[in-house]
Amino acid sequence: MEKKPHFVRREFPPRDVSSVSLALLLAAILLLNALLYLYLNKFYVSSGRTETDPGLCPFGYFRLGAVKNCSPWLSCEAINREVRKLKCVGEGAVKKVFLSEWKENKVVLSQLTNSDLKEDFLHGLKMLKALQSKHVVRLLGYCEQQFTILTEYHPLGSLRGLNETLHIPKYKGMNTWHRRLMLAIDYVSIIRYLHSSPLGTLVMCDSNDLDKVLSQYLLTSDFHILVNDLDALPLVNRSAGRLVKCGHRELRGEFVAPEQHWPYGEEVPFEDDLMPPYDEKTDIWKIPDVSNFFLGHVEGSDIVRLHLFDIHAACKKQDPAERPSAQEVLDTYRKVLSLLIREAAMPSTREML
Repeated sequence: MEKKPHFVRREFPPRDVSSVSLALLLAAILLLNALLYLYLNKFYVSSGRTETDPGLCPFGYFRLGAVKNCSPWLSCEAINREVRKLKCVGEGAVKKVFLSEWKENKVVLSQLTNSDLKEDFLHGLKMLKALQSKHVVRLLGYCEQQFTILTEYHPLGSLRGLNETLHIPKYKGMNTWHRRLMLAIDYVSIIRYLHSSPLGTLVMCDSNDLDKVLSQYLLTSDFHILVNDLDALPLVNRSAGRLVKCGHRELRGEFVAPEQHWPYGEEVPFEDDLMPPYDEKTDIWKIPDVSNFFLGHVEGSDIVRLHLFDIHAACKKQDPAERPSAQEVLDTYRKVLSLLIREAAMPSTREML
């Protein structure tokens, strides 16, 4: 009698299942890292967080809005003929600022208000021309004879209104630890750019308190930061023994660096000639306080602060020479961002298995 064949159902041994799971986990991690790399590469390069930008026009030219061609900076004649003031939107010690219009584009017209400060105004114009980059507000034209500067308009205004902007329904989705940390990275990137600028090491002197710092920067519609006010930007030249002093009056308070305080006590009246100069490390001292403002009090911000604790403690060293450079701070911020994005994504990876 012919025997019928028996079909035996085979089952994979447990170790085979484990191997498949491990392979899936490895593939998921590799895919996650690849996506993270592409995202960070896009963030740091394509979004213009580097100093060079292929979209910038040649020196002396600008491009505005959707226009593809570059136009030369507007001259006195062009500004007087083509720019129309709409309303005053701000006034400081040096200049008055007007929301204006040029060829159906909103622009900003700044005019000197105090003739005693014309040197500061012209210094700001000189810096604005020389430092045009993705870190600096776009210059559209100027008229030295009339002490007038024309720049690009950013409707979200200065960083002083950041928290109010993030409570507007349209922008509530931006109010996350991730977006806030990216703003802090933008800020430190600007400080790094100023410390290694084409002109040399520049110090951001209009920074004696947090409100003053925030007023110097603009928030763009795509949530990046541009430095806007460059009137007080002295140059450090160590090889020539040249340091700086931010103004001619005594500075007080914990926001400014220790070396910016009058060192001879209350019993000795302040004299500008006796005040020792200092270097760009005053900017480093202020980074933790500015970043703390950026991080706010949203879910996850305390975790970010914990990861930044060591670098912020180093920024607050009493001895300026012991503080990190802006580049070292920036590198740490970027590493923390990368780490936290990976950690946030890992639970999703585990759920896939």
